[in-house]
Amino acid sequence: MDNDDKPIGQILSRREALTLFGLSGAALLAACAPEAVQQALATSTAAATSTTAATGAPATAASLPACIARPELTEGPYFVDERLERADIRSDPSDGSVRAGVPLALTFLVSTVKDNACQPLSGAMVDIWHCDAQGVYSDASDPNFGSTAGQKFLRGYQVTDANGLARFTTIYPGWYQGRAVHIHFKIRNYPPADSGFDFTSQVFFEDSLSEQIYASQTDYAKAGSFLRNSQDGIYGQSGGQTLLTLTPQAEGYSTTFDIGLTM
Repeated sequence: MDNDDKPIGQILSRREALTLFGLSGAALLAACAPEAVQQALATSTAAATSTTAATGAPATAASLPACIARPELTEGPYFVDERLERADIRSDPSDGSVRAGVPLALTFLVSTVKDNACQPLSGAMVDIWHCDAQGVYSDASDPNFGSTAGQKFLRGYQVTDANGLARFTTIYPGWYQGRAVHIHFKIRNYPPADSGFDFTSQVFFEDSLSEQIYASQTDYAKAGSFLRNSQDGIYGQSGGQTLLTLTPQAEGYSTTFDIGLTM
């Protein structure tokens, strides 16, 4: 797991973001503010319009649009380009078994940033992968859990729809030694090509919620204690900008992560 704690990318200051938004041809990933997400998802028409228009905030050269820069974070040692297109990633296609855990509905809202506004980006490939309730990754080999070669649980991709949405059904991730609770994601052009955009990062979870789930759900029972966000170097590199806000839903939770790309 040594490669999984080496951060890459950087957090941009407000001044740096303003400068980069004015450069043509720059490849900058950004994320829309939470209040813009709520309005963009309120109706399908709002999701199909720019975030600036949805909020009614004027876009000027002296202020940021509704999107602000977010950092790229390390891919880590467990990415496998499975090319497995599916929305529900809980099962292992090899035997049909389903990974146990608290259900999580995770949606990505992917946008492009143009003329100081966010426009939904359709046709982008969004991969996610993460460990199971016991901290085990599929199709990987590690001294802490052995080999899971050939298994593909908790991996998959979706292509964003006309509103820039990619929806997944998964479980609340477990934890493993040396890392805070997280999910990896990669956004790239579809189909993947040698040239084009390719952005990788991680989303994190509130410590208090992780503590609550791990203490109350037997699926997550294991010796030891999970690392808090404040103790995780990769979370520190993110500046908290990729922390998810979860909403209780049925027996689990749901959340939307909003992120944009300037081309």
